[in-house]
Amino acid sequence: MIKKLLQLSLGAFLTSAGTSHLGSNRKEFLAQVPTWLPLNADFVVIASGLVEIALGISLITTTFIFTKFRRQVGITVAVFFILIFPGNINQYLNQIDAFGLDTDQKRLIRLFFQPLLVLWALWSMNVIRLTKKSNKNQLSSR
Repeated sequence: MIKKLLQLSLGAFLTSAGTSHLGSNRKEFLAQVPTWLPLNADFVVIASGLVEIALGISLITTTFIFTKFRRQVGITVAVFFILIFPGNINQYLNQIDAFGLDTDQKRLIRLFFQPLLVLWALWSMNVIRLTKKSNKNQLSSR
């Protein structure tokens, strides 16, 4: 039940974030696109927003309907979080104010949340286990 709630929460978060790429926070996202990336920054923001919406919907639908694709979706979401990490590093290194991250300390703290998002995606989608699975059928050695 906890995994399903985490999966739904992550799906809602990604869908909301993706939508904000296309509207209200577009300027903030543009500031995060590294200048060394050989693509138009506006294209990157729009494309990543659409991908986030698709991933969010995938997380939500694989909770109850297309459950056989949960692991693939979890891996895809984790890879996406890894691929966008350079934008967060760029924001920190170039002291870019966006999303209320207006100090180096706040931007540095933000960097530590990306690995947690990767783990969240992988664990909630049953790609990895964070605890040891017990064997209930194991006989006692006494």
